[in-house]
Amino acid sequence: GRQGAGRRQRRLTRRALGIALDAGLGAVTLWCTPDARHRFFRALQRTSGVPCLVQSAGDLGQRMHTAFRLHCAQGPLLLIGTDCPPLTAPHLRRAALALLQGADAVFHPALDGGYVLVGLRRPQPELFLGMAWSTAAVMADTRARARRAGLRVRELETLWDLDVPADRVRWRAAAAAGPGAAGAQADDIRPADDALAFRPAATAAAASAPAPSPSGGCAWRARSP
Repeated sequence: GRQGAGRRQRRLTRRALGIALDAGLGAVTLWCTPDARHRFFRALQRTSGVPCLVQSAGDLGQRMHTAFRLHCAQGPLLLIGTDCPPLTAPHLRRAALALLQGADAVFHPALDGGYVLVGLRRPQPELFLGMAWSTAAVMADTRARARRAGLRVRELETLWDLDVPADRVRWRAAAAAGPGAAGAQADDIRPADDALAFRPAATAAAASAPAPSPSGGCAWRARSP
């Protein structure tokens, strides 16, 4: 039910935030929608010290572009959501290293044809604006846009995320494989909604607060280890 989905989303958001902090890459920001006043967001900010900002208006691409436009003035940025149990702090460190070594953009593609992490050295509006989101062609379209823009792109390991209830099977199997294989408890799954806004995050994450409770994502500014 909705209450159970809210509890699961809170656990997913806390886990994504913990990964972002554990990566030790620099400042972490949680981007929230429709606002940051939900008691869950206030509690996260109080206990973690991570600022909670409100996502901009517009579609997913506009919201992601806004995060990069605001953060990249201070250095490279990684943007993630909260619906990818296999994503770990070492994944984030490798993505940050790719940017520090000269890549203009870095991605962890998703098995569904999208991506679960995007990192940029500077804002690249052509990667986000006017994109048809939530399709199996997102990563392919992004690659084509990056080629046209002449960007140096690094693609890392393809990971799975939580899009439909059937993904619970994959999560449970990964959890049964041992601690850390799934990255979270198998019963923490819920069908994905765009509350996770930035599927892909210095460190920046995205989160939404549908009734009765929020969902989230994260961003990090990458710095030299």
